[in-house]
Amino acid sequence: MPRDGYSLGELAVRFGLELRGDPDLRVSRVATLQHAGPGGISFLSNARYRRQLAATRATAVVVAAADADACPVAVLVDTNPYLAYARIATLLHPAPDTVPGIHASAVVGTAAAVDASAAIGPQSVVEDGATIGPRVFLGPGCIVQRGARIGADTRLIARVTLCRDSSIGERCILHPGVVIGADGFGNAMDGRTWVKIPQIGAVRIGNDVEIGANTTIDCGAIEDTVIEDGVKLDNQIQIGHNVTIGAHTAIASCTGISGSTTIGKRCVIGGLVGMAGHLTIADDVVITGLSMVSGSLPKPGSYTSGFPAEETKTWWRRVARFRKLTDGRRRAADENLRSDDE
Repeated sequence: MPRDGYSLGELAVRFGLELRGDPDLRVSRVATLQHAGPGGISFLSNARYRRQLAATRATAVVVAAADADACPVAVLVDTNPYLAYARIATLLHPAPDTVPGIHASAVVGTAAAVDASAAIGPQSVVEDGATIGPRVFLGPGCIVQRGARIGADTRLIARVTLCRDSSIGERCILHPGVVIGADGFGNAMDGRTWVKIPQIGAVRIGNDVEIGANTTIDCGAIEDTVIEDGVKLDNQIQIGHNVTIGAHTAIASCTGISGSTTIGKRCVIGGLVGMAGHLTIADDVVITGLSMVSGSLPKPGSYTSGFPAEETKTWWRRVARFRKLTDGRRRAADENLRSDDE
């Protein structure tokens, strides 16, 4: 990025935006509407923040056409302000360049294939048989086990573990604490004890995938667990063995997906969703937060099963009414059975 950032005219041309304001004004960083100052650029895509627009001190704001006249500073107009902002933010705040080399404290197997343009950070381990592609970045404390493969321009930020034979595509980002390819939860009952089932599959991750901190993706029991291109996973998600997640699906934090579930393409799954195993979720499904999914969802659409929070005493009154209704139905059923017997 130029030392003094980019002019609004440059941004308008680069991203196909309508500019209303001085094309020579320059921005070098992104900021919120409320806290932006000179040289900052912000955006408005949520109506709840519209009241902050009139008082913003940003140099420019990315807005939809309907909000342009209400903005006291220069605007870049787009039908999707949030998307335009994302592209501008990526330009203004690029990922740091990968500086090739292997840190002195790293351990790299003699039979590992490490591209000369890759960077291996402090105390990272790359085992024999692993393949590290061009411009890959391994931050401190990463472990890449035997047979694992990492594609070009992928970044493992820190303390990421890639277990044996797993593969990651190009331009992926794995945040601290991610574990890819640990054993799935496979056990068989022998009387009153459990017998562990060897998990011999791997994990295959496509291109342009981002995986949040402390998320875990189990290896397949026999065949592979598959994460397709463009999937975005938040922090602290658990993905069981033999799950398949379709391209460009996004999943929010603390969701748990049980084994052998197939999720379609372009799905959006909220936080704290729980999914039973062996389900099929269609393409273009939205599941709101706190939902429990116990059966397959064969059609696109929005699905909800969670209850919103409310005052405790109100909640307990509702529970009491529900119990009375259930008890009444049970008594009616018992009376019907007695009548039939008579």
